[in-house]
Amino acid sequence: MEGLVSIIMPNYNGERFLEETIESVLAQTYPDWELLITDDCSTDGSVALIRRFAGKDSRIRLFVQEKNGGAAEARNRSLREAKGKWIAFLDSDDLWLPEKLERQISFMEEGGYLFSYTRYEHVDEETRPTGVTVVGPRTIGKRKMFRYCYPGCLTVMYDAATVGVLQIDPRIGNGENDYALWLKAVKKTKCYYLDECLARYRVRKVSLSHGKKMRLIKNHYYLLRYSEGRGRVVSFYYMMIHLFYGTLKKLFYVKRKRPDGENQKESEGEVPPK
Repeated sequence: MEGLVSIIMPNYNGERFLEETIESVLAQTYPDWELLITDDCSTDGSVALIRRFAGKDSRIRLFVQEKNGGAAEARNRSLREAKGKWIAFLDSDDLWLPEKLERQISFMEEGGYLFSYTRYEHVDEETRPTGVTVVGPRTIGKRKMFRYCYPGCLTVMYDAATVGVLQIDPRIGNGENDYALWLKAVKKTKCYYLDECLARYRVRKVSLSHGKKMRLIKNHYYLLRYSEGRGRVVSFYYMMIHLFYGTLKKLFYVKRKRPDGENQKESEGEVPPK
């Protein structure tokens, strides 16, 4: 098992959860990594906190944007600065389990895979499990990835030499810019699923209003138009397809524990394409 892992982390006012997130990286059993944090003009104590960690561990590198440009531009900065053989992603409020990097690199090297993702669980703002685990299809090619975004950002890893230095169109909204990366990466190589829970996605107490839902739909349209270069009609059509497969994901790829602690029944093997 070998190769530097460049961990891409955008941050904006993430002070509340940032320390726990960085600690989850420091706890990795695989030690050959660099954590590239690009701060997008935070107004809280994030920068001071990151500098404190960076002063203790040279593997942590901080970049501070001159002006607020959103998560896409923050990720782009870290991606340009990355030096690793492997590229991995972690947002400033999510968490990795200690063996995340070790288990995923082993999976990729043994299978000859160049792009992968894993299952992950939801936790609340106090890091308590909610009983929700998100899984996915075993293999994702270009067509399947275009239908829907299966990989959770905090679980993705790819080979930098094969995929290249990716950049996100800054016009794409925050809810879609990681998806824009996967659509580019899958054109170079298929994405493979490691069926192990190696990460924890933090669910924040933010209500999804009708206006926010419409903004997410609009962001997906912009993704198709600007990042993928599709026409207006085709973009609208695939935006509707995306909504349909999003419903299927909730049915087939989101597992919830019953009150008695037992998992709800899940289909065996490959489920309907999503």
